[in-house]
Order: sequence, then C-alpha cells, then structure tokens
Amino acid sequence: MSLMTIRRGLAVTLFAVAIAVAAPRTAATAAELDDQIFTFFQMDQNEYRLSDGDDSYVWEAQGWVGTDVNKLAFKTEGEKVIEGDLEEAEAQLLYSRLVSDFFDAQIGVRYDFEPDPERAFAVLGLQGLAPQFFEVDAAVFLSEDGDVSARLEAEYELLITQKLVLQPGIEFNAAAQDVKELGIGSGPTDFEVGLRLRYEITREFAPYIGINYERDLFDTADFTREEGEDVDTVSLVAGLRFFF
Repeated sequence: MSLMTIRRGLAVTLFAVAIAVAAPRTAATAAELDDQIFTFFQMDQNEYRLSDGDDSYVWEAQGWVGTDVNKLAFKTEGEKVIEGDLEEAEAQLLYSRLVSDFFDAQIGVRYDFEPDPERAFAVLGLQGLAPQFFEVDAAVFLSEDGDVSARLEAEYELLITQKLVLQPGIEFNAAAQDVKELGIGSGPTDFEVGLRLRYEITREFAPYIGINYERDLFDTADFTREEGEDVDTVSLVAGLRFFF
C-alpha cells in the first residue's frame, strides 16, 4: 500500500469523524435558535386624517413575543375625532403559530371598547406573506351574541428609492347578519383603500403622507344614511410609522 493511499484514507476518516462530532452540535444549535424568545412591535398607522367632515387621529399597531414558531400576539386599532369622542377602538390577544414558511395561524379574543355597546369576540385568523409579496391579514370573528363577521387586509410595498416607499393597502369587511344597534348590515359592510408614501429616515422610523378612502356598502350604507351621515369619506393623511 502506497503512502499516498494511506494519507487519503486517513483524511477521509478524519473528515467523517469531524462530521459525526459536529452534527449533534449543529442540531443542538438549531434547536436553541428555535427556542430563543424575540419581541416585535410596529405602529403601522399613526396618523392625522384631514377630511371634509371631522378631522381624526387613527392608529393601527401590532406586536408579539415568542419564538419563531409560537408567539403571543397583540393587535389594536381605532379612531378618535380630534375635537370629539373616541369613535372606534379594539384590541386583540392571539396565540400565533407558524404553519408554513410564510404564514401564521392565529386564534384568540378581540374586544371592542367602541362603538357602544362594547362586545367581545372569538378570533380565528391567518397572517403572512402571500405570493407577489402581498402582506395579508385575514380573520373571522364570532361575537358573544353569536354574530359572525370577517375582515381581510392586504398591503404591498413598492420601493421607489432606497428611502422612499409607496404602500397601497386595502381593508374589506363583511357580516353574516344585521347588527342594527351598531349600524351593520348583512353582506359586505364596508371597505377602505389607502395610498401612503413614506420616507425612511431609518428602516425603523419613517414619516409619511397619503390619501385614504372609506365607503360603507349595501345595507350598512342604508343604516348610515338613516343616521344622516355620509357613506363615504376621503381623507388626506400624515403620520409616523415606526417599529422596534
């Protein structure tokens, strides 16, 4: 047997031993990373809306704490008239679990503080990144009174420059039955379309301007008209988006 053959055999043996030793460590390291606790908070809408009617402040935020697979998530959104009362306010507390590379399934509770009467809901949802990089948040709600409703939100980010980002977004709501005390009709109830242009001073901190359009639909629009209110609103918006 030649010296060269012996050297090659020794090299192969040492390589095999190195892999055998490293494999458990690699698996352990991956498991440790999966078990690490992370936190995240984002104020996606934090804005002043200027419209033909009453100007208002609108917020929409979410956050979570947990691992890459299992999280405790929190969402909130609402609107307050600048020189008036709180119009809408809701909060959700959810268990979120990764079910694919890009989507989390979510289950939990939602509570509406406004409009009156206050109500609680069970929540079942799906949130993540759809094909073509659309950010999607879909949920079905079951109220304490047995009313069923659904919400679909989608956003897309278009990078104009390294600092300028154009973000179109849409929200669509529907209900399975009338809830007259809240002015909600069965079927599609309302939708909201927005276009916001932000300047990222840093990735985490970005002022923005834009335009927003809201409209009630079908039976819900009829209830709105009966109250003597407009069924649609166009607003100019200015705000600050941030996350950490």
